[in-house]
Amino acid sequence: MIEFLLRRFVKNYENVNKPSVRTAVGNLASQTGVFCNLLLVIGKITVGLLASSGAIIADGFNNLMDAAGAVITLVGFRFAAKKADKKHPFGHGRFEYFAGLIVAVLVLLVGFELAKSGIMEIIRPTAINFSRIIFLVLLASILLKIWMAWFYYQLSLRIGSSALKALSVDSRNDALITTAVLLTTILAHYTGINLDGWASLGVALFILYSGVELIKETADPLLGLAPSPELVEYITSKIVSYEHVQGIHDLLVHDYGPNRRYVSVHVEMPSELDSVTAHEIIDRIERDFLKNDHIHMIIHNDPVEVGEDYEY
Repeated sequence: MIEFLLRRFVKNYENVNKPSVRTAVGNLASQTGVFCNLLLVIGKITVGLLASSGAIIADGFNNLMDAAGAVITLVGFRFAAKKADKKHPFGHGRFEYFAGLIVAVLVLLVGFELAKSGIMEIIRPTAINFSRIIFLVLLASILLKIWMAWFYYQLSLRIGSSALKALSVDSRNDALITTAVLLTTILAHYTGINLDGWASLGVALFILYSGVELIKETADPLLGLAPSPELVEYITSKIVSYEHVQGIHDLLVHDYGPNRRYVSVHVEMPSELDSVTAHEIIDRIERDFLKNDHIHMIIHNDPVEVGEDYEY
């Protein structure tokens, strides 16, 4: 299904390192989320009113928040795709991180609201009606949310997007919420035991925990997260693979958004090497990283003494 949607709506979808393709994938994910969540809002609020279930109605409004989160992510991708200007010489890529952070905050808000409604339901429980249509709508909602969580997650892996990962976690939480609502509705119908409020409170605590973890994850890039060991190893091994390069030091990575990294590094080359040759090697390394890795590399040449057996 994902491959079909990508082929249908994203041109050259396999080239995810290209900024325009990456933005198109993000737009597709966000627009799909808005459409699916609005369907769920209509279905859940309708059956919630029929069942006289505050939990189902609250779940429907939760999906309305999800639709808003998808819109925020869509706007984030659109702004992140803007080119650099005089005020923002490094581009606008961090808008995507902001979008992910806002979605994480929305997850927290949903958790708080669900906890509040759960406590109120525990204090003043209401009778829950149940019918086949209510069962089918809630079951379909669970299956759709599971698919959406998987859909967002797979696309987040393709383009390395924290914003889409946040939407994936939110969709997983929604599936858990609706599952709890469905189970308590069935339990109340067949046994008369109403655990609607307790189920809402339990799921709310899980969502609050997920929201806190998401905020930590999405805020890290904005605060200046250290590069991963894998990235450092990749950059190091690639630079030292060039002829005459003896090693590197003082590697600094500045993250201004997905595919917008600026790296400065000191490259060690033999002091006996003439400056023209050293400059040509540095130019090749910088062009290589920019073309193939979308990394803007700034290299300082450090001449070093090498052994007598070194061949030029």
